[in-house]
Amino acid sequence: MNSTKHKLFHWGAIGSLALLIIWCVAWEMWISPYKPGGSWLVLKAVPLLFPLLGVIKRDIYTLQWTSMMILLYFTEGVVRAWGDKLTPWLGWGEVAIVVVYFLCAILYVQPYKKAAKQAAKELLEKVNTSKTE
Repeated sequence: MNSTKHKLFHWGAIGSLALLIIWCVAWEMWISPYKPGGSWLVLKAVPLLFPLLGVIKRDIYTLQWTSMMILLYFTEGVVRAWGDKLTPWLGWGEVAIVVVYFLCAILYVQPYKKAAKQAAKELLEKVNTSKTE
């Protein structure tokens, strides 16, 4: 499972997660904070720090649960893009980064899921044949 595409999906997941962290911090501290000088919304980047090491280490479980967690940032990006009159591009940028991460994470995990299903199917067949004997 170390094809070039597989490596590309892994690096895409790492890069987009790191970019999303930087994007969120820059957005809430300098580019367009709710209050001058930065806002407490910068803390929305903190939950993204927890899975970063697991994504770097290629932990399948981390990639699976973060592909669901990241959808919160998708929702936030759409809401902020729709509601912000001055800088909607920040919200749409967040949405784009989230979509890249989601696709990379799902496509990276896909071969492992297929292999796990095949192994489960073989084990079930083995159990069923041993019961009939």
